[in-house]
Amino acid sequence: MSRAVLQVFEEYQKARVTFVQTVADLATRPQNIDALQNAGVMALLRPLLLDNVASIQQSAALALGRLANYSDELAESVVTHEILPQLVYSLSQQNRFYKKAAAFVLRAVSKHSPQLAQAVVDSGALDALVTCLEEFDPSVKEAAAWALGYIARHTKELAQTVVDAGAVPLLVLCFQEPELTLKRISASALSDICKHSPELAQTVVDAGAVSLLAKDISHNDAPLKRQVCSCLAQIAKHSVDLAEVVVEAEIFPRILHCLKDIDEFVRKNAATCIREIARHTPDLAKLIVNAGGVAAMVDYITEARGNNRLPGIMTLGYIAAFSETLALAVVVSKGIPPLKDALINEPEDHLKAASAWSLGQIGRHSPDHARALAEADVLRRLLAVYLHQDSSEDLQTKAKRALKSVIQKCTHLPALEPLLEAPPNILKYVVQQFAKVLPNDMNARRSFVQSGGLQKIQEVKAEVGSKLHDYIDEINMLYPPEIVQYYSPNYAETLLKKMDEFNPGT
Repeated sequence: MSRAVLQVFEEYQKARVTFVQTVADLATRPQNIDALQNAGVMALLRPLLLDNVASIQQSAALALGRLANYSDELAESVVTHEILPQLVYSLSQQNRFYKKAAAFVLRAVSKHSPQLAQAVVDSGALDALVTCLEEFDPSVKEAAAWALGYIARHTKELAQTVVDAGAVPLLVLCFQEPELTLKRISASALSDICKHSPELAQTVVDAGAVSLLAKDISHNDAPLKRQVCSCLAQIAKHSVDLAEVVVEAEIFPRILHCLKDIDEFVRKNAATCIREIARHTPDLAKLIVNAGGVAAMVDYITEARGNNRLPGIMTLGYIAAFSETLALAVVVSKGIPPLKDALINEPEDHLKAASAWSLGQIGRHSPDHARALAEADVLRRLLAVYLHQDSSEDLQTKAKRALKSVIQKCTHLPALEPLLEAPPNILKYVVQQFAKVLPNDMNARRSFVQSGGLQKIQEVKAEVGSKLHDYIDEINMLYPPEIVQYYSPNYAETLLKKMDEFNPGT
């Protein structure tokens, strides 16, 4: 008789195992998700989290994690079915396999939105996850670090709750473990904390993270280097002091080698880190130049394509903006051709705009800087981008500003002549430069006539009283009236009229 009773229980247990394992397997395929949800899977999995068989608990948690990972609607369902408190309770009670699965569910719920991450925090998960960072098993630490990173990444407030729970020193310890995946995930979580504010970044610095991160810039594991460069960038971006902390960890010139890495994300993240340092002060920009950073960045922009180019383009602009000398370093390192290439050939307007901005920063310092841009045919290209009907407003603004600042320094007149076709709001700056230079240069006055420049400005319809009109008058005053008249658009008509009026018989 007792055998028959036991058999019922055994069959029930087998059915639960089969059910929960099958659901976990079905949840890996997106096409099954709606059917599972409609069948009321959440309510059925919830009691199995407290099952008296450990493998059933783990499979139930795994299935929930996969479902929650799929969409924010299902993650919301985990919250509304009050599953979180059970998971948190079990995190501190159960074995390492269950802890891993439970942390996976918490991560899957947190990833979708700040509201869902807040629900995880409200369920008391942080203390349990932080305790998991001290587990012996590296895979449990990994799962906990990953979940903490996903909570912290949404907002400053959520990141602060992770810090307040004591996660940072333990994440730094996890980063020092030998397991690569644990190192990567810890660096990623630290990066997610750092990115929000100087205060949060300072917490990570105070925990001694920077020197440890800097050591691994030369690691041979690409995914780890990605996270390390990203984390250092998120620290350096906030302030001069934090950028100096990163530089003092002796990342130069090693981080420049990352710009040549075979992994494109390592290259991009390294370029981003260098950009975040370059933007703060002339001294930091000079340090990058002295380390050979400009030449390395020029090579990077030349080889990269699309959005990966952006941090490199911005770095050259930031360095050039600080001083004539630093801008000259960019010119000498052949920084103009790849920026011009991005301005012409990149399809995305925000990349063209960044290139226009950086070119403007290089050319605005002196006539020599402006000439370097002019001789590379950059001015005509900036004008073309400014006039293009499909250019975004931001691109037009940046191209116009760059043109204006470079033209106002340019005294190399042959380079300005193609711009005599520009619309009045740009043309006035071009004509102003001719009005400045021509009075002091006889040869320039002659070549201005021979090249057709004088004729072009006679054809300009400038409003009387406008600056453009005044500049044209100033130039005309430099030539005999007959020459100015000869090149005026209605000169032929005037001559014909005179011929009509001329009567040889009288």
